[in-house]
Amino acid sequence: MEEGKDNFVFIGKKPVMSYVMAVATQFNRSESEVVIKARGRSISTAVDVAEISRQRFLKDVEVKNIQISTEEVPREGGSLRVSSIEITLGKI
Repeated sequence: MEEGKDNFVFIGKKPVMSYVMAVATQFNRSESEVVIKARGRSISTAVDVAEISRQRFLKDVEVKNIQISTEEVPREGGSLRVSSIEITLGKI
């Protein structure tokens, strides 16, 4: 999948249900897959979004892939290494 496509949901500091609705909206737009991306402390929120989406709202969706990595984020005086996750949800 390409970066910058519409089927990405980037997790930040909003409430979990905001992201669950974003995932549901993507699937309602006929997307076959949606990628949930998060870094650092937002990783647990990304897992919550994926689980709530597939267990409560989108019964025909499953976890297709999970990728974890470490990214270098530029900061004042150097760079910081931050953990990241991508959870790919797809229709069954």
